[in-house]
Amino acid sequence: MRILSVLVALAALLAQPLTATAAPMVVKEVFAPDGTITRARVPQPPTSSAVLASAAEVVPIQQTGPSSSRFDLVFVGDGYTAGELGTFHQHVLARWAELSAIEPYKSLKQSFNVWQVNVVSQQSGVDNDPTRGIRRNTALDMYFWCGNIERLLCVNETKAKQYAAAAPEADQVLALANTTKYGGAGGGVATSSGGNAQATWIVAHELGHSIGGLADEYDYPDDLYTGSEPTEPNVSKYTSAQMTQYRLKWYAHLGKASPDGGVVGTYEGAYYHKRGVYRPTENSLMRSLGRQFNLIGLEVMRAAILSHTS
Repeated sequence: MRILSVLVALAALLAQPLTATAAPMVVKEVFAPDGTITRARVPQPPTSSAVLASAAEVVPIQQTGPSSSRFDLVFVGDGYTAGELGTFHQHVLARWAELSAIEPYKSLKQSFNVWQVNVVSQQSGVDNDPTRGIRRNTALDMYFWCGNIERLLCVNETKAKQYAAAAPEADQVLALANTTKYGGAGGGVATSSGGNAQATWIVAHELGHSIGGLADEYDYPDDLYTGSEPTEPNVSKYTSAQMTQYRLKWYAHLGKASPDGGVVGTYEGAYYHKRGVYRPTENSLMRSLGRQFNLIGLEVMRAAILSHTS
């Protein structure tokens, strides 16, 4: 009887429906066409490894010195077939030209090595472009509508980094999708549209994080910051008066003109909070796209690039 009871219990257990394990969630920055930036929690994109039949071809776009004393940017592409590698090359050249027209990348252009890794896809384009439901066989699994957000363009970061490893060094990996539709995402691998010039600002913003350790300066409504003083150099819980009195953060720059068109002060709303935390200027690249770095961000970026390339 005991054996029968065990068998009955086991049968009942096996008859229960299996519960699917929810995909882990990750935070991605979302960039709207009007330049505003937000964050969203989305299911983690695929992380499977690539099956590399052979090493991908590496094309030097700009090589100014040894990787040990340069900041190496590596472009990988998705949705470019073997016959479209010429298009990928033109997209890389255009995106780098646009990026290197923005300070401090412009004046410190010689501090960068830039590499193009020719990733070949079986089909042209990426998933959900131009509309949802379209599927394509591509090398890096890039897709719009990531997390049900139309212009959030996600990538298999594991595969992107595998291909990028073909370059001599990869301090920052940039994945371009073969599309003219505006889109992109922040993260360990920044993504943007290869054929859309406006998407270059996404890369410029993301490098603010990866090179300079800059915080986001945008905020969310009615959210009060109650934490400790942020470690990032471009946000603070202190007012101008407190900075001046105690010589904190950007006190030495208060009142100065800033490259983003503002005057350095303490403007409430930053670090994903509307109140209780301040940014240096009204509207810089770390708050919305299409802007320049503010004076504090620019100095931090210059110092970070020069320290890496000295």
